[in-house]
Amino acid sequence: MPAALLALAIGAFGIGTTEFVIMGLLPEVATDFGVSIPSAGLLISGYALGVVVGAPLLTAIGSKVSRKTVLIALMGVFIAGNLVSALAPSYGVLMTGRIIAALSHGAFFGVGSVVAASLVPKAKQASAIALMFTGLTVANVLGVPGGTALGQHFGWRSTFWAVTALGVVGLLGIVFLVPRQGTAEGPGLRTELAVFKNVQVWLALAMTALGFAGVFASFTYIAPMMTDVAGFSAGAVTWLLVLFGAGLVVGNLLGGKAADRSLMPSLYLILALLAAVLVAFVFTAHAKLPSAVTIALFGAAGFATVAPLQKRVMDKAKGAPALASAANIAAFNLGNAAGAYLGGLTIEHGLGYTAPNWVGAALAVSGLLVALVTGLLDRKDVAQPGEGSGLHRPVELVGPVEELTDVRR
Repeated sequence: MPAALLALAIGAFGIGTTEFVIMGLLPEVATDFGVSIPSAGLLISGYALGVVVGAPLLTAIGSKVSRKTVLIALMGVFIAGNLVSALAPSYGVLMTGRIIAALSHGAFFGVGSVVAASLVPKAKQASAIALMFTGLTVANVLGVPGGTALGQHFGWRSTFWAVTALGVVGLLGIVFLVPRQGTAEGPGLRTELAVFKNVQVWLALAMTALGFAGVFASFTYIAPMMTDVAGFSAGAVTWLLVLFGAGLVVGNLLGGKAADRSLMPSLYLILALLAAVLVAFVFTAHAKLPSAVTIALFGAAGFATVAPLQKRVMDKAKGAPALASAANIAAFNLGNAAGAYLGGLTIEHGLGYTAPNWVGAALAVSGLLVALVTGLLDRKDVAQPGEGSGLHRPVELVGPVEELTDVRR
C-alpha cells in the first residue's frame, strides 16, 4: 500500500479522536462552563449536524479543484476548528469550534476514499479505503481513551491542543506524501449531482444509514448496559471500549479484504452477522465474560460494513464519486443519530438497557433487505439487452443481403 495512505490514516485518526473524545470530557466541560451534562451533550449533536451539512457542501465547493488541494484545505478547516475549541472562552464558542471542525469530517472521508482508491489497482481499492478508515478505528482504541485521560489530568483544553497538533501532522503528511492528480480533475458539480438520479446510489445510502443505525442503537447505551446489566464497574467501561475498538480495527480490515473479493455477497454476510451478534447481545449482556466477548464481535461486525458500504456508493457513482462518497459519510452520521434516538425510546418506555439491541438487530436486517434488493437490481441490469451479457449479446449476421432476404421470406 502506498505511503500516501498513511497520511490519510493520520488525518482520519485526528478526526475520529475529536469526534468521540468529547464523550469522555462532558463532566469537565459542563463544570468549566457552568452548564448541565445534557447541555454539554449537545456538543456531540452539533458535531453530527456539522458533518451532515459539511460533507456535501464542501465537496461540492471543491468539485473542480485538485483532490489533494481539497484535502489540504479540509485539514486546515479541521485544525482551525480545534484551535477555536482549545481557546474557547464560552460554551457557545466551543460549540462553534466543534461545528467548524465537523464541517471537514464528511468531505475528508468522502474525498479521501476516492483518493485512496485511486492509489491502488482496482482489486485492492476496498482494502485501501479500509486502511484509511483504520485511522478512525484506531482513534477509538488509542485516541479517545488517551485524549480522555489527558483531559482529565491536564484539563479538557489540553485534549483539543493535542488534536490540533495531530491535524498539523496529518496536513504535512498530505502535502508531502499524497500525489497531485491534476489541477482540475473533478468532473464538475453538475456531473457530481447527476449521479443522484441513479436509484442504486440512493439504495446504497439507505444501506449505510440503516446498517450504522443498527450499530449506534446499541453502542450509544453500552455503558449503562455494562454497568447496570452485566455488573461491571464504571472504571471497567474504558477497557471494554478499548476491546470494542480492537474489534473495530480487525473488522474494518477484514471487511475491506472481503469486499475486494466479492462486494455484495460480503455485505449480505456482514449485515446478517451484525444482526445475529446484536440478538445474541440481548442475552450475553447479563454476564461479564460473554458480554465482553460479544462487545469485541460487535465492534468487528459493525465496522466490517464501512469499507464495503463506501465502495458500493463509489461504484454506483462511477465517473463522479466524490460527492456521493461524501454523502455516504453524511448517511453514516444520520444513521448514528437515528439509531441512538430509536434505541433510547426503548429505554424511555421501560424496556431495559438490553432492548436497544433488538432495535439494532431490526435496523441491520432492514439494511440487509435493502442490500438484497440492490443485488436483484444488479442482476436485472446485467440481463438488459445491449449491456454485454452473454444472453443478450448482439448477434452478428454474416452473408450476402440476398441470403438474408431469403431467410426473412
